[in-house]
Amino acid sequence: MKEAVLVEVGERRVYFRDVKPYHAPESLADLRGPTSGRVFLPKTVWWAPGDGWIDIDEPGGTSLAYRVVITEGQPENQIAVLNAETLKKIWGDLVLPERVRVMWETKFSELRDGTK
Repeated sequence: MKEAVLVEVGERRVYFRDVKPYHAPESLADLRGPTSGRVFLPKTVWWAPGDGWIDIDEPGGTSLAYRVVITEGQPENQIAVLNAETLKKIWGDLVLPERVRVMWETKFSELRDGTK
């Protein structure tokens, strides 16, 4: 039998997005991923059905791959998939959790400076 958990009125709710660990590479210069073609995201990064390949030449492909690898990937995944110049171009349009955006922009001021 499950125990009921009571929440005090006024107690702040904690969301997973507020405690989930996020990662970033040491330097944007490390990001030398492809600018076209297909990229592979392992199941540890992208849990969608299929073989893990995303075509970044398809509409929305780059945004999808970048969003997923930034929010779910380890630095080695980010280095393999992300391209620094492409990232700078699309950064302002990526839909990311606020904590991720702040973390990356704090670490890499050139992203913050390039946003719209």
